[in-house]
Amino acid sequence: MSKNLSEIIYKYALLNAIKHEGKAEVGPVISKVIAENPELKANAREIVQLVKEIVSRVNSMSIEEQRKEIESKYPELLEEKKIEERKKSLPPLSNVKGSVVTRFAPNPDGPLHLGNARAAILSYEYARMYKGKFILRFDDTDPKVKKPISEAYEWIKEDLKWLGINWDLEVYASDRLELYYKYARELIGRGYAYVDTCSSLEFKKFRDSKGTLKEPECLHRSSSIEANLELFDKFLSGEFKEGEAVVRLKTDLNSSDPSQIDWVMLRIIDTEKNPHPRVGSKYFVWPTYNFASAIDDHELNITHVLRAKEHMSNTEKQRWIFKYMGWNFPDVLQFGRLKLEGFMMSKSKIKGMLEKGTTRDDPRLPTLAGLRKRGILPDTIKDVIIDVGIKTNDATISFENIAAINRKKLDPIAKRLMFVSEWEEYVIEVPEPITAKIPLIPSKPELYRTINVNPGDKVLIEAKDAQGIIRLMDLCNVVVDKNNHKLIFHSKTLDDAKKISAKIVQWVKDEEKVPVKVVKAEGEKIKTINGYGEKMIKELNVDEVVQFFRFGFVRIDRKDDRGVTVIFSHD
Repeated sequence: MSKNLSEIIYKYALLNAIKHEGKAEVGPVISKVIAENPELKANAREIVQLVKEIVSRVNSMSIEEQRKEIESKYPELLEEKKIEERKKSLPPLSNVKGSVVTRFAPNPDGPLHLGNARAAILSYEYARMYKGKFILRFDDTDPKVKKPISEAYEWIKEDLKWLGINWDLEVYASDRLELYYKYARELIGRGYAYVDTCSSLEFKKFRDSKGTLKEPECLHRSSSIEANLELFDKFLSGEFKEGEAVVRLKTDLNSSDPSQIDWVMLRIIDTEKNPHPRVGSKYFVWPTYNFASAIDDHELNITHVLRAKEHMSNTEKQRWIFKYMGWNFPDVLQFGRLKLEGFMMSKSKIKGMLEKGTTRDDPRLPTLAGLRKRGILPDTIKDVIIDVGIKTNDATISFENIAAINRKKLDPIAKRLMFVSEWEEYVIEVPEPITAKIPLIPSKPELYRTINVNPGDKVLIEAKDAQGIIRLMDLCNVVVDKNNHKLIFHSKTLDDAKKISAKIVQWVKDEEKVPVKVVKAEGEKIKTINGYGEKMIKELNVDEVVQFFRFGFVRIDRKDDRGVTVIFSHD
């Protein structure tokens, strides 16, 4: 049984190591072993030591050796791992007939944030899954209330490219107004739409009466098609001012939802006062969101629409257009709101901050640019969205969850460097010059840097670490003499440090120190931490994400003669 048990532990230790970049963890291995052999539960304490020994042996192997071992002895476990990974993929679409065409239709009135990026990622992933087509359509038809921002068009494209999203077609609704006028004329010509010259108050009275009140003469709902087409010509020629007329679609007057009743398709906007950032004041008749979206979804042959469930009412409004025109309505997949715990998700609040001078990549914001600046990887964002998937209930994601996924991706690739903040300076007393050979990435021992330390050199360490016997990382073990601010040589090796349980601490050679400013987002506040890093920090590239030993992951934001500025990512 002991041999069999060792074999079982070895198998699951290898599997756990493969899942965690070469480092197995004792707890999950014990859980797997007991799950396979429930009778061992009573003896769990007894097998812990055996698990620890085997896990230690597995962790001493390189990840290549671990993979070869599991491939040769336990290939079925790799199949299980592949199945687990496949579970994170999106469920198949229903009603797929021919090519799949999806779209992402942002209003360019601000930067993308994690919430509205969800529709982009899901739409793109489904198009890719079915080798279909993905369209980027800018829904920029409101020059007054939700006025587009000139820069936002490029912001959105830049964010999508960062996520690895490529589009097959780029469409601007503001370029398609003549098309919308054409379809509006056709709907009026079929008797499905009309020109309303009533005041909003008069229309509201008629709407709330469910059509039982006599129709006011200005409503023109029952006017002839010819009369409404004539009014429409006047509407387009500028005979009406903003607020004096709208074009409405005829719907069910008995709908329980007042917003569904004869909703507005086109309205007049004074673009002399509110010019559009792309077309200026060329047009003054603008389509509403629902009318333009319905027309474009048909014209662009959209087969599947992925949108938040808050658009449920809009979906029903758009169905009327498809019904009247005899078109096939696309499949609509609706999902709940995505809330990011600890961040501001309100688009209006983000917009307000931007108007006051805050940049879209402020690390306090849940904008994609803000997350990018904070060192969050694009694959992390995609994994989060795909893991949540398409659920109609609202989902809340904590930043800790995002950090955990990001950390797992960074661990095998991020360089480890030394940084001290609340530091104290000490003179090091060693018997001879010592060269520290420090791995840059633990899993790649061939990548390292060297730091030469001579007797009498000054080094900086964290004040909280300055006590007892400590190990200066990959250098030597020293006794801290706080009174004289000296570090006195004790012993050389890591094994020596382990025997006396010496804490391993980061350090910076004073002669080579680089000033480092850490910018850290804490809720709606920004905290600045000043300190020093080792000389190699100057060689890092802007945008590179690295780990400061015992501090956390940071993204290199700026380098100049005064030093390096980094943005704190997470622990």
